[in-house]
Amino acid sequence: MREKNMKTIAEVKDFYGPQLAEAALKLGAIKLRVEHPFTWASGYRMPIYNDNRQFLAVPEYRKLICKAFSEMIEVLGLGDADNIAGTSTAGIPHATSLADALNKPMTYVRSSAKDHGMGNQIEGLGDGSYHGKKVILIEDLISTGSSSIKALEAIRRADGECNTCLAIFTYGLDKAAQAFDNLDPKCELHAILEYDTMIKTAARTGYIDEKSAESLKAWRKSPFTWGEERGFPKEEA
Repeated sequence: MREKNMKTIAEVKDFYGPQLAEAALKLGAIKLRVEHPFTWASGYRMPIYNDNRQFLAVPEYRKLICKAFSEMIEVLGLGDADNIAGTSTAGIPHATSLADALNKPMTYVRSSAKDHGMGNQIEGLGDGSYHGKKVILIEDLISTGSSSIKALEAIRRADGECNTCLAIFTYGLDKAAQAFDNLDPKCELHAILEYDTMIKTAARTGYIDEKSAESLKAWRKSPFTWGEERGFPKEEA
């Protein structure tokens, strides 16, 4: 049952985004630390850590994500999509829930082809081709967008028409937006929870103060210089 009559993608994000932000902060799926930033795998010191796998532990939140994706597909007019594809591994459970809710076939895309057996990069295709069918890609997090685009390109190589990627959360980096815009044909990217909404929710709920909120906004503008400028140089391997 729909909880609200939503007609635009912005309305869907405005309705579900704050709910998901509160859930993420409560669970620790999103953690914010401006004074003691995290060290990412790249060595850069960053004030945010995201692990959407935490949502898997709570059925209520899994359902919330599925309902948000379902609403997105409805308002975008994508109800005629033929296949729901999840990125490996974090996108798989949410793509599965969504495919079940919509009663549609589901596939998942590895980061690279297997080096044994049939050498598949996409699982669930049978003969290895989508045969021109319409595919919606489900991702958990959009950072620079590179891993999502690799998955999308794999779908297109397998003769899938994939022009829409839906994600749980996006950092909203310019690099990701540009990467999606540079695709030919272009791919629309929509996330349930956007970075600005996350900051507003964190401030509203008292998770961060105003000073931290401003620092987090600055990070999004220049994530790879943010740490160095604040005395947190990149850690070399």
